[in-house]
Amino acid sequence: MRVVLQRVNHAQVSVDGEVIGKIGKGYMLLVGFGPDDTEETLDYMVHKITNLRVFESEPGKMNLGLRDVDGAILSISQFTLYADVKHGNRPGFSKAAKPSLAEPLYDQFNRKLAATGIPVATGQFGADMKVDLENDGPVTIWYEK
Repeated sequence: MRVVLQRVNHAQVSVDGEVIGKIGKGYMLLVGFGPDDTEETLDYMVHKITNLRVFESEPGKMNLGLRDVDGAILSISQFTLYADVKHGNRPGFSKAAKPSLAEPLYDQFNRKLAATGIPVATGQFGADMKVDLENDGPVTIWYEK
């Protein structure tokens, strides 16, 4: 599983011109799955993401977590996190989980995030999504398990 987390002031995702997920302050996640990901992988990532402390408690001190700032999560599926660009100029995606595995993992991941009490908005798996966000910082964290 690979997750790119961006700390944002606001973010939204649209499909066919309609906003389907929107948050204010929080984390915008790009989430990709590999063929070996399991429920254990999801639990690990949910724990790491929901306990991350990257909001400022005072100038220059990132010591607050998402709950401390009443933040939310916007989770967007992104199989291209598994792009292989080592050879040639066209990326390969053979290391990404097939949609039949990735979609249930994505849904379960979002349910587990929401079960922590943090508000979660989502994109639409497999859709052509447009993402609009305002980075806060910017702070960008890469998770991989």
